[in-house]
Amino acid sequence: QVQLVESGGGLVQAGGSLRLSCEASGPISSINTMGWYRQAPRNQRELVATISSGGMGTYADSVKGRFTISRDNAKNTVYLQMNSLKPEDTTVYYCNAVIMIAGVMGKYDYWGQGTQVTVSS
Repeated sequence: QVQLVESGGGLVQAGGSLRLSCEASGPISSINTMGWYRQAPRNQRELVATISSGGMGTYADSVKGRFTISRDNAKNTVYLQMNSLKPEDTTVYYCNAVIMIAGVMGKYDYWGQGTQVTVSS
């Protein structure tokens, strides 16, 4: 089955950087949009950044100029470079991908398991 596996979370001081990675694996025919979301306890999951299959990125206002999303289509992997991190960036980050499965009609939404990012002040 299709899986998204995230890595790269951790603890960093305010002003520091982290790079998240998310690799999709399984019977994948193609991947459309990939993205990163985050969700703090008792809050709704919010969009951080998305990237189209052609490499066009979009960002939440709160991360513009600090975060950069990219992808390697050959590796079915999306990245999130996070610079100038702030304590308010602390939460769980989730990878998302819209995937077409080999031999199956339609596009399907997949999510990673989440990776914790903690920014200390």
